[in-house]
Amino acid sequence: MAQPEKGSIQQITKLIELNDELENYFTNTIIPQLFVDADLILRKFTPPAMKQFSFSPSDVGKHMAEMVDHIRYSTILENIKEVIKAGEIFEKEIQTDDKRWFQMNIIPYIIKKENRTNGVIITFIDISGRMKNLRELEKLNASHETFIYSVSHDLKAPLANIEGLVTLLVKTAEDLTEKHGVYDDEHKEIAAMLGDSVKSMRKIIDELSDIAKIEGNYKDVQEVVVFENIFKEVEMTVKDKINQSKAVIDISIGVPEIKFSRKNLRSILYNLLINAINYKSPDRAPEIFIKTEHKKGYVLISVKDNGIGIAPEKKEAIFTPYTRYKKEVEGTGIGLYLVKKIIENAGGKIKVTSKPGKGSEFQVYLRTKTVKAKQTT
Repeated sequence: MAQPEKGSIQQITKLIELNDELENYFTNTIIPQLFVDADLILRKFTPPAMKQFSFSPSDVGKHMAEMVDHIRYSTILENIKEVIKAGEIFEKEIQTDDKRWFQMNIIPYIIKKENRTNGVIITFIDISGRMKNLRELEKLNASHETFIYSVSHDLKAPLANIEGLVTLLVKTAEDLTEKHGVYDDEHKEIAAMLGDSVKSMRKIIDELSDIAKIEGNYKDVQEVVVFENIFKEVEMTVKDKINQSKAVIDISIGVPEIKFSRKNLRSILYNLLINAINYKSPDRAPEIFIKTEHKKGYVLISVKDNGIGIAPEKKEAIFTPYTRYKKEVEGTGIGLYLVKKIIENAGGKIKVTSKPGKGSEFQVYLRTKTVKAKQTT
């Protein structure tokens, strides 16, 4: 009787070792896994699968059609057939009939020499806890948005009344001045202060509404906008501040037209421009450089100033809500937070570089299709 060759014995020994390692993996893995052949016969499963789906050793060799009731996911047979036919991985979050959630991956088992799929490996990862947390978070966000909307909405009516009373007060003071020749500086100053307070409160309410929209991933309609027109609108809004600060603004438009939300683009530019003015250096008039250009698949909007700059340890903090870099500077601390949210919700990013005492540069990267790319002056 011929003795097996030494090489054959080594190969058999190697196969036995590999089989032992595979069995060890099956025994110790914490992930429910099924091994199904090309005829849809269940060939093997891990102990967690036995526990998760109430399998028993006698289920090995059964057709998967008999196991559907155990898994409680009715379309699993169609999914397996699809993977065997296409030879591609199938991934899906599924909810079984008993209301549990799983991340199901069906991976083709391919025989490379024959280039054919001989079955599948099915993995189930229980994500019920994660889905529960997600639903609770969605409820919390919905409650948060409803609260903000209710507060901002309910405050608008009394604020309008106060605004009307302030207007009446100013008108009455003017009438008395005209009638009796009495000019009361104190009353006029108080009326102006009340008017400014009403404007500030209205701005806060509007920003609360913006926060609710942005945190709820509210999508504004995109349209083709001319960047120069948006800049002129913003410039008119802050004209008084530009004049008071003697700011000089230089603008270079390399991307004249952008497809983006008009309202959101205006909000981005307004907040960056007003910050450049508010945080000016006490030693010099503000010089602000605004530029648009193409940059590696993005439209880059750069706003650079020669202001007081930002300390390195405070670069991240400026994007948190209700944070002002200098407490003595007017504002609500919402602006840069809103800018960052708007940009990130649109798939973009914002970067800031700064040197204390020298100035800062905010770079806005918008992932959007441009309409024209010609250089203008």
